[in-house]
Amino acid sequence: MLPGVRIAYQTWGRLNGARSNAVLIEHALTGHSHATGAIRPGHPTPGWWDGMVGPGSAVDTDRFFVVCPNVLGGCQGSTGPSSPAPDGRQWGSRWPLTTVADQVAAEAVLADSLGISRWAGIVGGSMGGFRALEWAVAFPERVAAVVAVACSAAATGEQIALGAAQMLAIRADPQFAGGDYYDAPPGGGPHVGMGIARRLAHLSYRSEGELQQRFGRSPQPGERPLTGGRYAVESYLDHHAEKLARRFDANTYLTLTAAMNHFDIGRRRGGVASALSRVSAAATVIGIDSDRLYRPWQQEELVRLLPTADRVRVVLSPYGHDGFLIERDQVGALVRAGLTTSGQDRVSRRVEHCRAR
Repeated sequence: MLPGVRIAYQTWGRLNGARSNAVLIEHALTGHSHATGAIRPGHPTPGWWDGMVGPGSAVDTDRFFVVCPNVLGGCQGSTGPSSPAPDGRQWGSRWPLTTVADQVAAEAVLADSLGISRWAGIVGGSMGGFRALEWAVAFPERVAAVVAVACSAAATGEQIALGAAQMLAIRADPQFAGGDYYDAPPGGGPHVGMGIARRLAHLSYRSEGELQQRFGRSPQPGERPLTGGRYAVESYLDHHAEKLARRFDANTYLTLTAAMNHFDIGRRRGGVASALSRVSAAATVIGIDSDRLYRPWQQEELVRLLPTADRVRVVLSPYGHDGFLIERDQVGALVRAGLTTSGQDRVSRRVEHCRAR
């Protein structure tokens, strides 16, 4: 049990008098509440989904009141392992297992505090897609439309293996100190392990074709791989590892990766098919054709089992899983449509589709 929870969130637009125009944006593993906007106090990087949220954008703030929370267990405002426990020390190794269901339960309390009894829509990609699906299953009466992007109904063996390797890299770093490294001097902590974890993850976020076309066997300019220098692709991974290791808490990375590995929408609900049959929200499922982390067959499974989904919307991209963040024109058009399609229309089309088959 957590004795108290703080959820950091950011909003855009205005909540209407009926409180019926609220849209929830769910971020991915290393995201945060700053979905869009410039660098500002508390947000050292620009919005992670700039161009997708705003006036006239896919998630139109002229029409919707948009809420983006930092996930429970996060390290960018919400209560997580780096937050102080009741004794004043950081939770660290004492932080409890938190699942996607726990994350959504915390967001339901946030919605209650904002006076939002029903979301007009919930949009999420990757880990955010897990939370969007969990909302639609756990609180079907509170979700009018759900847009799940580049995600699945449950983690696969390969996805669990990839996550486990990343977690092991962090725990094997001597500076991890069993998870209680917060007293380390400036610059200390398990940055080496975090960097290795990020390299492993980033390989699964991009496609083989993109890495070959972009880097191939080219050396890093000014370096000679045969005499100890790096290939360009190594430098690329080094850059992303360094960038994340210095801004993201290692225990949070472990907490959220474990939550993704444990994700199974059918747990304690009679299986995946039974769980997804509860969904009444208009469901839009979006996949990336080159995604090798959440492969297109997993979105096909979602559509087959969701009673209000008609087909997978496929984004064509060379960028792999990260296409949901990069291909903003394609993804934006699909998100916009998903937020403007009524559940009844979607159910009617699904019925006609089944009759045709």
